[in-house]
Amino acid sequence: KQTNFWSCFCSAWFFCLFSVFLRVNCRVTSRFAHTVITSKIINRANESREATFEVELPKTAFITNFSMSIDGKLYPGIIKEKASAQKEYDTAVSQGQSAGLVKITGRKLEQFHVSVSIAAASKVTFELAYEELLKRQLGLFEVLIKVRPQQLVKHFQIDVHIFEPQGIRFLETDSTFMTNELNEALTKVQNETKAHILFKPTVDQQKVNPELDETLLNGDFLVRYDVKQVATAGDIQIFNGYFVHYFAPQEMPVFPKNVIFVIDRSGSMAGRKIEQTREALLKILQDLRPEDHFSCITFNNKVVEWKSALLQATAENVASAAGFVRTITARGGTDINHALLTAVSVLDKAERLPERSVSMIILLTDGQPTSGESKVEVIQENIQKAVNGKYALFCLGFGFDVSYNFLEKMALSNGGIARRIYENSDAALQLQGFYQEVATPILMKIEMQYPDNAVEELTKNNFKLFFEGSEIVVSGKISNELDLLPVEIKAQSVSVELGNHEKCIVSMLSFIVQ
Repeated sequence: KQTNFWSCFCSAWFFCLFSVFLRVNCRVTSRFAHTVITSKIINRANESREATFEVELPKTAFITNFSMSIDGKLYPGIIKEKASAQKEYDTAVSQGQSAGLVKITGRKLEQFHVSVSIAAASKVTFELAYEELLKRQLGLFEVLIKVRPQQLVKHFQIDVHIFEPQGIRFLETDSTFMTNELNEALTKVQNETKAHILFKPTVDQQKVNPELDETLLNGDFLVRYDVKQVATAGDIQIFNGYFVHYFAPQEMPVFPKNVIFVIDRSGSMAGRKIEQTREALLKILQDLRPEDHFSCITFNNKVVEWKSALLQATAENVASAAGFVRTITARGGTDINHALLTAVSVLDKAERLPERSVSMIILLTDGQPTSGESKVEVIQENIQKAVNGKYALFCLGFGFDVSYNFLEKMALSNGGIARRIYENSDAALQLQGFYQEVATPILMKIEMQYPDNAVEELTKNNFKLFFEGSEIVVSGKISNELDLLPVEIKAQSVSVELGNHEKCIVSMLSFIVQ
Protein backbone atom coordinates (compact mmCIF):
# COMPACT_ATOMS: atom_id res chain seq x y z
CA LYS A 1 0.00 0.00 0.00
CA GLN A 2 1.08 3.37 -0.64
CA THR A 3 2.37 6.63 0.94
CA ASN A 4 0.38 8.51 3.87
CA PHE A 5 -1.46 11.82 3.31
CA TRP A 6 -3.47 13.65 5.95
CA SER A 7 -5.32 16.89 5.77
CA CYS A 8 -7.68 17.92 8.48
CA PHE A 9 -9.60 21.13 8.81
CA CYS A 10 -12.91 22.38 10.10
CA SER A 11 -14.29 25.29 8.16
CA ALA A 12 -17.34 27.55 7.72
CA TRP A 13 -18.22 30.44 9.98
CA PHE A 14 -14.69 30.70 11.33
CA PHE A 15 -15.51 33.45 13.79
CA CYS A 16 -18.49 31.56 15.20
CA LEU A 17 -17.01 28.06 15.12
CA PHE A 18 -13.82 27.90 17.14
CA SER A 19 -11.53 24.89 16.78
CA VAL A 20 -10.18 24.23 20.26
CA PHE A 21 -8.43 20.90 19.60
CA LEU A 22 -6.99 19.25 16.51
CA ARG A 23 -4.73 16.21 16.76
CA VAL A 24 -3.27 13.70 14.31
CA ASN A 25 -1.93 10.63 16.09
CA CYS A 26 -0.10 8.14 13.88
CA ARG A 27 1.45 4.93 15.19
CA VAL A 28 3.57 2.93 12.78
CA THR A 29 4.50 -0.58 13.88
CA SER A 30 6.47 -2.71 11.40
CA ARG A 31 5.36 -0.56 8.43
CA PHE A 32 1.68 -0.73 9.46
CA ALA A 33 0.24 2.71 10.19
CA HIS A 34 -2.76 3.31 12.44
CA THR A 35 -3.95 6.92 12.38
CA VAL A 36 -6.54 8.70 14.52
CA ILE A 37 -7.63 12.25 13.73
CA THR A 38 -9.56 14.12 16.42
CA SER A 39 -11.11 17.58 16.12
CA LYS A 40 -13.15 19.50 18.71
CA ILE A 41 -15.23 22.56 17.78
CA ILE A 42 -17.31 25.00 19.81
CA ASN A 43 -20.18 27.08 18.38
CA ARG A 44 -19.83 30.50 19.98
CA ALA A 45 -22.79 31.99 18.08
CA ASN A 46 -26.28 32.61 19.43
CA GLU A 47 -27.81 30.29 16.87
CA SER A 48 -27.02 26.90 15.31
CA ARG A 49 -24.22 26.68 12.75
CA GLU A 50 -23.00 24.00 10.38
CA ALA A 51 -19.55 22.54 11.03
CA THR A 52 -17.66 20.61 8.39
CA PHE A 53 -15.06 17.93 9.07
CA GLU A 54 -12.86 16.95 6.14
CA VAL A 55 -9.95 14.53 6.12
CA GLU A 56 -7.79 13.60 3.16
CA LEU A 57 -6.59 10.03 3.57
CA PRO A 58 -4.60 7.62 1.35
CA LYS A 59 -6.47 5.79 -1.39
CA THR A 60 -4.88 2.57 -0.14
CA ALA A 61 -6.03 3.09 3.46
CA PHE A 62 -9.20 1.67 4.97
CA ILE A 63 -11.38 3.48 7.49
CA THR A 64 -11.84 1.52 10.71
CA ASN A 65 -13.92 3.96 12.76
CA PHE A 66 -15.73 7.28 12.65
CA SER A 67 -17.74 8.91 15.41
CA MET A 68 -19.20 12.27 16.45
CA SER A 69 -19.82 13.41 20.00
CA ILE A 70 -22.21 16.36 20.41
CA ASP A 71 -22.41 17.81 23.91
CA GLY A 72 -21.19 14.51 25.33
CA LYS A 73 -23.62 12.28 23.41
CA LEU A 74 -21.82 9.77 21.17
CA TYR A 75 -22.99 9.09 17.61
CA PRO A 76 -20.96 6.16 16.19
CA GLY A 77 -20.60 5.95 12.44
CA ILE A 78 -21.39 2.94 10.27
CA ILE A 79 -18.74 2.27 7.62
CA LYS A 80 -20.20 1.20 4.26
CA GLU A 81 -18.66 -0.16 1.06
CA LYS A 82 -18.04 2.58 -1.51
CA ALA A 83 -20.47 1.02 -3.99
CA SER A 84 -23.48 1.56 -1.70
CA ALA A 85 -22.26 4.65 0.16
CA GLN A 86 -23.26 7.30 -2.41
CA LYS A 87 -26.96 6.33 -2.47
CA GLU A 88 -27.22 6.26 1.32
CA TYR A 89 -25.30 9.53 1.57
CA ASP A 90 -27.68 11.30 -0.84
CA THR A 91 -30.71 9.98 1.05
CA ALA A 92 -29.33 11.08 4.42
CA VAL A 93 -28.46 14.58 3.19
CA SER A 94 -31.92 15.05 1.61
CA GLN A 95 -33.46 14.23 5.00
CA GLY A 96 -31.23 16.70 6.83
CA GLN A 97 -29.15 13.99 8.49
CA SER A 98 -25.39 13.99 9.00
CA ALA A 99 -23.46 11.64 6.73
CA GLY A 100 -19.91 11.26 5.51
CA LEU A 101 -18.67 10.33 2.06
CA VAL A 102 -15.25 9.42 0.67
CA LYS A 103 -14.35 10.96 -2.69
CA ILE A 104 -11.15 10.99 -4.77
CA THR A 105 -9.47 14.39 -4.57
CA GLY A 106 -5.94 14.03 -5.88
CA ARG A 107 -3.04 11.81 -6.82
CA LYS A 108 -3.05 9.63 -3.74
CA LEU A 109 -5.92 11.14 -1.80
CA GLU A 110 -9.47 10.39 -0.93
CA GLN A 111 -11.47 12.94 1.01
CA PHE A 112 -13.77 12.04 3.87
CA HIS A 113 -16.37 14.78 4.34
CA VAL A 114 -19.14 15.17 6.90
CA SER A 115 -21.23 18.16 8.04
CA VAL A 116 -23.33 18.56 11.15
CA SER A 117 -25.49 21.32 12.60
CA ILE A 118 -24.32 22.50 16.04
CA ALA A 119 -26.70 24.29 18.38
CA ALA A 120 -25.72 27.61 19.95
CA ALA A 121 -23.03 27.30 22.65
CA SER A 122 -22.66 23.58 21.88
CA LYS A 123 -19.54 21.62 20.99
CA VAL A 124 -18.82 18.65 18.76
CA THR A 125 -15.92 16.21 18.63
CA PHE A 126 -15.11 14.34 15.42
CA GLU A 127 -12.88 11.26 15.41
CA LEU A 128 -11.75 9.30 12.38
CA ALA A 129 -9.44 6.25 12.39
CA TYR A 130 -7.87 4.53 9.40
CA GLU A 131 -5.07 2.07 8.71
CA GLU A 132 -2.66 1.14 5.92
CA LEU A 133 0.52 -0.76 5.17
CA LEU A 134 3.31 1.61 4.13
CA LYS A 135 5.11 0.74 0.91
CA ARG A 136 8.88 1.08 0.54
CA GLN A 137 9.84 3.14 -2.52
CA LEU A 138 13.34 4.17 -3.53
CA GLY A 139 14.67 2.91 -0.22
CA LEU A 140 12.32 4.85 2.08
CA PHE A 141 8.95 4.68 3.83
CA GLU A 142 7.12 7.99 3.91
CA VAL A 143 4.46 9.47 6.15
CA LEU A 144 3.07 12.65 4.60
CA ILE A 145 0.62 14.71 6.60
CA LYS A 146 -1.17 17.45 4.70
CA VAL A 147 -1.85 20.18 7.26
CA ARG A 148 -4.61 22.71 6.54
CA PRO A 149 -6.62 23.80 9.62
CA GLN A 150 -7.62 27.12 7.92
CA GLN A 151 -7.74 28.85 11.29
CA LEU A 152 -5.73 29.15 14.48
CA VAL A 153 -6.20 26.13 16.76
CA LYS A 154 -5.87 26.43 20.52
CA HIS A 155 -4.47 22.89 20.92
CA PHE A 156 -2.83 21.65 17.72
CA GLN A 157 -0.67 18.54 17.76
CA ILE A 158 0.81 15.95 15.40
CA ASP A 159 2.30 12.79 16.92
CA VAL A 160 4.09 10.17 14.82
CA HIS A 161 5.32 7.11 16.72
CA ILE A 162 7.45 4.58 14.83
CA PHE A 163 8.46 1.14 16.08
CA GLU A 164 10.57 -1.11 13.84
CA PRO A 165 11.98 -4.27 15.50
CA GLN A 166 14.63 -4.52 12.75
CA GLY A 167 15.99 -1.15 13.83
CA ILE A 168 15.66 2.31 12.32
CA ARG A 169 18.46 3.02 9.85
CA PHE A 170 17.41 6.49 8.71
CA LEU A 171 14.92 9.12 9.88
CA GLU A 172 14.19 12.68 8.77
CA THR A 173 11.38 15.22 8.92
CA ASP A 174 10.53 17.91 6.40
CA SER A 175 7.83 20.51 5.82
CA THR A 176 6.70 22.98 3.18
CA PHE A 177 5.49 25.57 5.70
CA MET A 178 8.10 25.44 8.48
CA THR A 179 9.54 28.69 9.84
CA ASN A 180 12.19 29.28 12.51
CA GLU A 181 9.49 29.74 15.14
CA LEU A 182 7.61 26.62 14.04
CA ASN A 183 10.88 24.66 14.15
CA GLU A 184 10.91 25.32 17.88
CA ALA A 185 7.60 23.43 18.12
CA LEU A 186 9.13 20.31 16.54
CA THR A 187 10.86 17.63 18.62
CA LYS A 188 12.30 14.28 17.55
CA VAL A 189 13.36 11.46 19.87
CA GLN A 190 14.95 8.32 18.46
CA ASN A 191 16.69 5.18 19.69
CA GLU A 192 17.62 1.87 18.03
CA THR A 193 14.06 0.68 17.27
CA LYS A 194 11.72 3.54 18.21
CA ALA A 195 11.15 7.14 17.18
CA HIS A 196 8.69 9.83 18.24
CA ILE A 197 8.11 12.99 16.22
CA LEU A 198 6.02 15.67 17.93
CA PHE A 199 4.83 18.89 16.32
CA LYS A 200 2.96 21.08 18.81
CA PRO A 201 2.91 24.79 17.90
CA THR A 202 1.32 27.35 20.19
CA VAL A 203 -1.31 29.76 18.85
CA ASP A 204 1.30 32.51 18.58
CA GLN A 205 3.67 30.23 16.66
CA GLN A 206 0.86 29.40 14.21
CA LYS A 207 0.28 33.06 13.28
CA VAL A 208 1.45 34.58 9.99
CA ASN A 209 2.35 37.63 12.06
CA PRO A 210 1.46 38.78 15.59
CA GLU A 211 -1.12 41.30 14.34
CA LEU A 212 -3.19 38.87 12.23
CA ASP A 213 -5.25 35.83 13.20
CA GLU A 214 -4.13 33.94 10.09
CA THR A 215 -2.44 30.56 10.27
CA LEU A 216 0.89 29.52 8.81
CA LEU A 217 -0.15 25.86 8.89
CA ASN A 218 -0.88 25.16 5.26
CA GLY A 219 1.17 22.51 3.50
CA ASP A 220 2.92 19.16 3.89
CA PHE A 221 4.51 17.68 6.98
CA LEU A 222 6.69 14.68 6.13
CA VAL A 223 8.42 11.89 8.01
CA ARG A 224 10.71 9.62 6.02
CA TYR A 225 12.49 6.58 7.39
CA ASP A 226 14.05 3.24 6.54
CA VAL A 227 14.78 0.08 8.49
CA LYS A 228 18.01 -1.84 8.91
CA GLN A 229 18.37 -4.77 6.54
CA VAL A 230 20.53 -7.42 8.21
CA ALA A 231 19.35 -10.99 7.61
CA THR A 232 19.85 -12.38 4.10
CA ALA A 233 16.38 -13.90 4.04
CA GLY A 234 14.72 -10.86 5.57
CA ASP A 235 12.84 -10.45 8.83
CA ILE A 236 9.85 -12.43 10.09
CA GLN A 237 7.54 -11.10 12.80
CA ILE A 238 4.70 -12.98 14.52
CA PHE A 239 1.66 -11.62 16.31
CA ASN A 240 -1.49 -13.46 17.46
CA GLY A 241 -0.77 -16.55 15.40
CA TYR A 242 0.05 -14.73 12.14
CA PHE A 243 3.40 -13.91 10.57
CA VAL A 244 4.69 -11.19 8.27
CA HIS A 245 7.88 -11.71 6.28
CA TYR A 246 9.76 -8.63 5.02
CA PHE A 247 12.36 -9.22 2.31
CA ALA A 248 14.54 -6.43 0.91
CA PRO A 249 18.01 -7.64 -0.14
CA GLN A 250 20.70 -4.98 -0.29
CA GLU A 251 23.80 -4.23 -2.36
CA MET A 252 23.13 -6.69 -5.16
CA PRO A 253 24.21 -6.17 -8.79
CA VAL A 254 21.62 -4.69 -11.13
CA PHE A 255 20.30 -6.61 -14.13
CA PRO A 256 20.94 -5.04 -17.53
CA LYS A 257 17.62 -3.82 -18.95
CA ASN A 258 16.15 -4.27 -22.41
CA VAL A 259 13.52 -1.55 -22.44
CA ILE A 260 11.21 -0.22 -25.14
CA PHE A 261 9.48 3.11 -24.57
CA VAL A 262 6.08 3.18 -26.33
CA ILE A 263 4.87 6.79 -26.51
CA ASP A 264 1.42 8.06 -27.48
CA ARG A 265 1.64 11.00 -29.90
CA SER A 266 -2.06 11.23 -30.77
CA GLY A 267 -3.83 14.58 -31.05
CA SER A 268 -4.97 14.57 -27.42
CA MET A 269 -1.30 14.66 -26.34
CA ALA A 270 -0.74 18.02 -28.07
CA GLY A 271 0.56 20.98 -26.10
CA ARG A 272 1.89 20.67 -22.57
CA LYS A 273 1.54 16.86 -22.38
CA ILE A 274 3.84 16.12 -25.29
CA GLU A 275 6.28 18.81 -24.12
CA GLN A 276 6.52 17.21 -20.68
CA THR A 277 6.83 13.76 -22.23
CA ARG A 278 9.76 14.89 -24.38
CA GLU A 279 11.37 16.56 -21.36
CA ALA A 280 11.06 13.41 -19.24
CA LEU A 281 12.29 11.08 -21.99
CA LEU A 282 15.39 13.18 -22.62
CA LYS A 283 16.36 12.88 -18.95
CA ILE A 284 15.45 9.18 -18.75
CA LEU A 285 17.68 8.44 -21.74
CA GLN A 286 20.60 9.99 -19.86
CA ASP A 287 19.89 7.65 -16.93
CA LEU A 288 20.24 4.48 -19.00
CA ARG A 289 23.19 2.34 -17.98
CA PRO A 290 25.87 1.48 -20.58
CA GLU A 291 24.95 -2.22 -20.40
CA ASP A 292 21.24 -1.51 -21.09
CA HIS A 293 19.63 -1.97 -24.50
CA PHE A 294 16.70 0.19 -25.59
CA SER A 295 14.46 1.50 -28.33
CA CYS A 296 11.62 4.00 -28.79
CA ILE A 297 8.29 3.58 -30.53
CA THR A 298 5.78 6.38 -31.05
CA PHE A 299 2.21 5.93 -32.19
CA ASN A 300 -1.00 7.65 -33.17
CA ASN A 301 -3.05 5.90 -35.84
CA LYS A 302 0.34 4.83 -37.23
CA VAL A 303 3.34 3.27 -35.47
CA VAL A 304 6.82 4.77 -35.96
CA GLU A 305 9.95 2.97 -34.76
CA TRP A 306 13.11 4.90 -33.92
CA LYS A 307 15.04 1.75 -34.87
CA SER A 308 13.80 -1.69 -35.88
CA ALA A 309 16.04 -3.32 -33.25
CA LEU A 310 17.24 -2.76 -29.69
CA LEU A 311 20.52 -0.84 -29.45
CA GLN A 312 23.02 -0.67 -26.62
CA ALA A 313 22.85 2.52 -24.55
CA THR A 314 26.14 3.95 -25.79
CA ALA A 315 26.66 7.72 -25.78
CA GLU A 316 26.21 7.78 -29.55
CA ASN A 317 22.95 5.80 -29.53
CA VAL A 318 21.52 7.81 -26.63
CA ALA A 319 22.29 11.04 -28.51
CA SER A 320 20.59 9.66 -31.62
CA ALA A 321 17.49 8.68 -29.62
CA ALA A 322 17.41 12.13 -28.02
CA GLY A 323 17.33 13.68 -31.47
CA PHE A 324 14.38 11.45 -32.37
CA VAL A 325 12.54 12.37 -29.15
CA ARG A 326 12.89 16.11 -29.89
CA THR A 327 10.99 15.63 -33.18
CA ILE A 328 7.92 14.00 -31.59
CA THR A 329 4.73 15.94 -32.33
CA ALA A 330 1.12 15.09 -31.49
CA ARG A 331 -1.76 14.50 -33.91
CA GLY A 332 -4.01 11.70 -35.13
CA GLY A 333 -5.71 8.72 -33.47
CA THR A 334 -4.63 6.14 -30.89
CA ASP A 335 -3.66 2.60 -31.97
CA ILE A 336 -2.46 1.05 -28.71
CA ASN A 337 -2.84 -2.54 -29.93
CA HIS A 338 -0.52 -2.16 -32.94
CA ALA A 339 2.04 -0.18 -30.93
CA LEU A 340 2.34 -2.76 -28.16
CA LEU A 341 2.43 -5.71 -30.56
CA THR A 342 5.25 -3.95 -32.42
CA ALA A 343 7.18 -3.55 -29.16
CA VAL A 344 6.74 -7.25 -28.34
CA SER A 345 7.92 -8.17 -31.83
CA VAL A 346 11.08 -6.06 -31.42
CA LEU A 347 11.89 -7.86 -28.17
CA ASP A 348 11.13 -11.25 -29.71
CA LYS A 349 13.56 -10.61 -32.57
CA ALA A 350 16.29 -9.00 -30.44
CA GLU A 351 19.75 -10.52 -30.78
CA ARG A 352 23.01 -10.35 -28.80
CA LEU A 353 21.30 -9.24 -25.59
CA PRO A 354 22.92 -10.02 -22.22
CA GLU A 355 22.19 -13.61 -21.21
CA ARG A 356 20.88 -12.52 -17.82
CA SER A 357 18.83 -9.38 -18.39
CA VAL A 358 15.33 -8.03 -17.76
CA SER A 359 13.11 -7.07 -20.70
CA MET A 360 10.32 -4.56 -20.23
CA ILE A 361 7.91 -2.35 -22.15
CA ILE A 362 6.90 1.06 -20.78
CA LEU A 363 3.71 2.44 -22.34
CA LEU A 364 2.63 6.07 -21.94
CA THR A 365 -0.80 7.08 -23.24
CA ASP A 366 -3.46 9.65 -22.38
CA GLY A 367 -6.46 8.18 -24.20
CA GLN A 368 -8.51 5.19 -25.14
CA PRO A 369 -7.84 3.18 -28.32
CA THR A 370 -9.55 4.88 -31.29
CA SER A 371 -7.63 3.43 -34.25
CA GLY A 372 -7.09 -0.18 -35.28
CA GLU A 373 -8.42 -2.57 -32.65
CA SER A 374 -10.55 -0.49 -30.27
CA LYS A 375 -12.07 -3.15 -27.99
CA VAL A 376 -10.05 -3.11 -24.78
CA GLU A 377 -10.87 -6.74 -23.95
CA VAL A 378 -9.46 -7.86 -27.30
CA ILE A 379 -6.34 -5.70 -26.86
CA GLN A 380 -5.75 -7.16 -23.40
CA GLU A 381 -6.05 -10.68 -24.80
CA ASN A 382 -3.79 -9.91 -27.76
CA ILE A 383 -1.04 -8.42 -25.63
CA GLN A 384 -1.14 -11.12 -22.97
CA LYS A 385 -0.92 -13.81 -25.65
CA ALA A 386 1.99 -12.04 -27.39
CA VAL A 387 3.93 -11.30 -24.17
CA ASN A 388 3.31 -14.83 -22.85
CA GLY A 389 5.11 -14.12 -19.57
CA LYS A 390 8.40 -13.21 -21.28
CA TYR A 391 8.42 -9.49 -20.57
CA ALA A 392 7.07 -7.01 -18.02
CA LEU A 393 4.60 -4.36 -19.21
CA PHE A 394 4.31 -1.06 -17.32
CA CYS A 395 1.44 1.26 -18.26
CA LEU A 396 1.40 4.98 -17.50
CA GLY A 397 -1.93 6.77 -17.93
CA PHE A 398 -1.58 10.51 -18.55
CA GLY A 399 -4.48 12.54 -17.14
CA PHE A 400 -8.06 11.60 -16.27
CA ASP A 401 -9.46 10.97 -19.76
CA VAL A 402 -7.43 7.78 -20.05
CA SER A 403 -9.10 4.39 -19.51
CA TYR A 404 -7.02 3.66 -16.43
CA ASN A 405 -8.78 0.40 -15.48
CA PHE A 406 -7.89 -0.99 -18.91
CA LEU A 407 -4.23 -0.03 -18.50
CA GLU A 408 -4.07 -1.38 -14.95
CA LYS A 409 -5.54 -4.75 -15.90
CA MET A 410 -3.22 -5.06 -18.88
CA ALA A 411 -0.14 -4.23 -16.79
CA LEU A 412 -1.00 -6.57 -13.92
CA SER A 413 -1.70 -9.47 -16.27
CA ASN A 414 1.76 -8.99 -17.81
CA GLY A 415 3.93 -8.81 -14.69
CA GLY A 416 4.00 -5.02 -14.37
CA ILE A 417 2.13 -2.19 -12.70
CA ALA A 418 0.12 0.83 -13.85
CA ARG A 419 0.49 4.39 -12.66
CA ARG A 420 -1.51 7.54 -13.34
CA ILE A 421 0.48 10.63 -14.37
CA TYR A 422 -1.26 13.83 -13.31
CA GLU A 423 -1.51 16.88 -15.56
CA ASN A 424 0.39 19.28 -13.35
CA SER A 425 3.56 21.27 -13.76
CA ASP A 426 5.59 18.35 -12.35
CA ALA A 427 4.33 15.71 -14.82
CA ALA A 428 7.84 15.29 -16.25
CA LEU A 429 9.16 14.66 -12.73
CA GLN A 430 6.41 12.09 -12.16
CA LEU A 431 7.52 10.23 -15.28
CA GLN A 432 11.16 10.32 -14.21
CA GLY A 433 10.21 9.20 -10.71
CA PHE A 434 8.38 6.17 -12.04
CA TYR A 435 11.33 5.23 -14.22
CA GLN A 436 13.67 5.44 -11.21
CA GLU A 437 11.47 2.93 -9.38
CA VAL A 438 11.85 0.31 -12.14
CA ALA A 439 15.34 1.21 -13.37
CA THR A 440 17.23 -1.11 -11.01
CA PRO A 441 15.92 -4.71 -11.13
CA ILE A 442 18.12 -6.91 -8.94
CA LEU A 443 16.11 -10.16 -8.71
CA MET A 444 13.68 -11.98 -10.97
CA LYS A 445 11.42 -15.05 -10.62
CA ILE A 446 11.31 -14.82 -6.84
CA GLU A 447 9.62 -17.63 -4.88
CA MET A 448 9.14 -17.44 -1.10
CA GLN A 449 8.54 -20.98 0.17
CA TYR A 450 7.48 -21.99 3.69
CA PRO A 451 6.84 -25.49 5.13
CA ASP A 452 3.33 -26.68 4.29
CA ASN A 453 2.83 -27.99 7.82
CA ALA A 454 3.94 -24.70 9.40
CA VAL A 455 1.89 -22.01 7.63
CA GLU A 456 -1.51 -21.61 5.99
CA GLU A 457 -3.63 -18.87 4.39
CA LEU A 458 -0.54 -17.54 2.63
CA THR A 459 -0.67 -14.29 0.64
CA LYS A 460 1.07 -13.91 -2.73
CA ASN A 461 4.54 -15.46 -2.52
CA ASN A 462 5.70 -15.47 -6.16
CA PHE A 463 7.01 -12.29 -7.79
CA LYS A 464 8.26 -11.62 -11.31
CA LEU A 465 10.71 -8.83 -10.47
CA PHE A 466 12.26 -7.13 -7.45
CA PHE A 467 13.63 -3.59 -7.75
CA GLU A 468 16.29 -2.07 -5.56
CA GLY A 469 14.78 0.16 -2.88
CA SER A 470 11.46 -1.70 -2.70
CA GLU A 471 10.34 -4.50 -0.38
CA ILE A 472 8.50 -7.81 -0.68
CA VAL A 473 5.93 -8.51 2.04
CA VAL A 474 4.40 -11.98 2.54
CA SER A 475 2.05 -12.87 5.37
CA GLY A 476 0.17 -15.92 6.56
CA LYS A 477 -1.16 -17.86 9.51
CA ILE A 478 1.15 -19.94 11.71
CA SER A 479 -0.12 -23.51 12.16
CA ASN A 480 1.72 -24.04 15.45
CA GLU A 481 4.08 -22.22 17.79
CA LEU A 482 7.55 -21.73 16.32
CA ASP A 483 10.80 -20.14 17.41
CA LEU A 484 12.43 -20.55 13.99
CA LEU A 485 10.62 -20.56 10.67
CA PRO A 486 12.50 -22.26 7.81
CA VAL A 487 12.25 -20.23 4.62
CA GLU A 488 13.46 -21.14 1.15
CA ILE A 489 13.91 -18.19 -1.20
CA LYS A 490 14.49 -18.99 -4.84
CA ALA A 491 15.36 -16.20 -7.25
CA GLN A 492 17.58 -15.33 -10.18
CA SER A 493 20.20 -12.63 -9.88
CA VAL A 494 22.69 -11.31 -12.42
CA SER A 495 25.53 -13.55 -11.30
CA VAL A 496 23.95 -16.58 -9.67
CA GLU A 497 20.63 -18.33 -9.15
CA LEU A 498 19.65 -18.14 -5.49
CA GLY A 499 18.16 -21.05 -3.63
CA ASN A 500 19.15 -20.70 -0.01
CA HIS A 501 17.47 -22.14 3.06
CA GLU A 502 17.57 -19.51 5.77
CA LYS A 503 16.58 -19.55 9.42
CA CYS A 504 14.71 -16.34 10.21
CA ILE A 505 14.67 -15.17 13.80
CA VAL A 506 11.11 -14.50 14.91
CA SER A 507 10.35 -11.10 16.48
CA MET A 508 7.36 -11.19 18.82
CA LEU A 509 5.17 -8.09 18.52
CA SER A 510 3.29 -8.43 21.76
CA PHE A 511 3.14 -4.79 22.76
CA ILE A 512 2.13 -1.40 21.42
CA VAL A 513 4.46 1.57 21.04
CA GLN A 514 3.90 4.04 23.85
